Amino acid sequence: MIVRRGDVVLADLPFTDRTGSKRRPALVVQCDRNNQRLDDVIVAMITSVVQRSTTEPTQLFIDIATPDGKQSGLLHSSAVKCEHLITLHQQFVGRVIGRLSGSMMEQVDACLKESLELT
Repeated sequence: MIVRRGDVVLADLPFTDRTGSKRRPALVVQCDRNNQRLDDVIVAMITSVVQRSTTEPTQLFIDIATPDGKQSGLLHSSAVKCEHLITLHQQFVGRVIGRLSGSMMEQVDACLKESLELT
């Protein structure tokens, strides 16, 4: 399955200590050109722990009560953690559950710039 930038997916995400993995939501942040030509995909982890998302410039809060939030396909209000990027083989992406709007992806871009110190 080829994913697109902005897709919210369920993926088998590895634990940072490499002891295992768990199926969790993630946001495809890699460009579509690379999504089509490479076997790997870069995703940002999504978490339901949102306390820091309002003050952390590397995180984007997704409120599922809003129209944009409903399009995400998430079950709970969540945060995209742009400081937690993972490269996965696309076979570890289970399915697409939703999409982020263009305006939300612009906010993700700002979070990525902050996380990577890009100008």
